[in-house]
Amino acid sequence: MAVAGLRLLATAFLGLAILAPAAAREPGDPIRLAYSEGDLAGLTRILSPDGAKTIGFIDYRQHRHGDRLTMIRLARFNDGSSDEDRAEARVDKTLEALGGRSIIRDVHNTPVVDVTIDVTNGHITGFSGIGKERKDYDERADLTAGTYWGPLVSLVVKNFDQNAVDGHLVFHSVVLTPGPRMIDMELVHGDKTALKRPGGRVAVTALALKPTINFIVDPIVQRLAPETEFVVSPGTPPALVRFAGPRNYAGQKIRIE
Repeated sequence: MAVAGLRLLATAFLGLAILAPAAAREPGDPIRLAYSEGDLAGLTRILSPDGAKTIGFIDYRQHRHGDRLTMIRLARFNDGSSDEDRAEARVDKTLEALGGRSIIRDVHNTPVVDVTIDVTNGHITGFSGIGKERKDYDERADLTAGTYWGPLVSLVVKNFDQNAVDGHLVFHSVVLTPGPRMIDMELVHGDKTALKRPGGRVAVTALALKPTINFIVDPIVQRLAPETEFVVSPGTPPALVRFAGPRNYAGQKIRIE
């Protein structure tokens, strides 16, 4: 009877284990990838916030070699300035950031921010400002494989449904303010609607991006966090239809479609 009872107890625990949900994802955990990534390249217009004028172009390139994904996004603006983001990640079942670099150049093509992010070794180096305003950075940082910035954020958006809980997805990020700051960012599921497109209307869902830090606790973040929205159309995989938000820490609003 004792042995039979133990067997019944073990079976009950096994059943509970099968029914129990998987452990909740922490902000620093890598997101799960629902779609395979490969080589990709394209040129996209950068629009003014109202969509009326073309103010620049984005040259995007993505290359995969084995389980390594390299992403380069170069935004060139009509005034001669540019923003460049590079990222390297390991892609398999999850998206694991390895490192990258962000460079912001002024209208004279002079770098005013140049920051290298080494996730693997937990190290951030670089500078912001020019002349007497220059500040150099050489910092140890608590960077997990689930730290995303620049073009990596687009993959978080792409895999939102597979990782969000109750319409929310939080991840670690490094943002330039212009100096590097490590904060948690949150994607929030918004309303479902439709956009007019040639030939008809396209069903879309809005995702709002915002920092999790309370603005009262950290007022600097309030200045650096204007409203940011990704609009995606459902599909396998989902497609980015529109981005509306800040260009960088300077707060210039742009629109990409």
